[in-house]
Amino acid sequence: MEQTLVIIKPDGVSRKLVGEIIQRFERKQLTLSKLKVGKMTRALAEEHYAHVKDRPFFEDMIAYMTSSDVVYLVLEGTEVIKTVRKMIGATNSLEAVPGTIRGDYGSNSFQNIIHASDSPESAAIEIDRFFN
Repeated sequence: MEQTLVIIKPDGVSRKLVGEIIQRFERKQLTLSKLKVGKMTRALAEEHYAHVKDRPFFEDMIAYMTSSDVVYLVLEGTEVIKTVRKMIGATNSLEAVPGTIRGDYGSNSFQNIIHASDSPESAAIEIDRFFN
């Protein structure tokens, strides 16, 4: 059974969208196998977003991700990574189509409600990072 990591970001938590987002995944018959709530540390945020360290928005991204609680989920299912990526929509919420999580609730490029792993390799690393 394939697994993926999903993070409901600070804007999703503060806007009280956690239940709605989890419900969407459950309606798609995905299995929620792990869940925890907490504030992301700066060290974890820097590790998680190291791939954009040279981008001009990096410090704003780190400040945003460490600003308040996030919700970490591990979802399981057949082709769960592909399914979840379709459900969340384009990274830039302004480009995400209506009906996707970002399309319905996102407001800009990185304050975009949600993160999801993009490959089995990333999922394994990210699940270990946040659920070690």
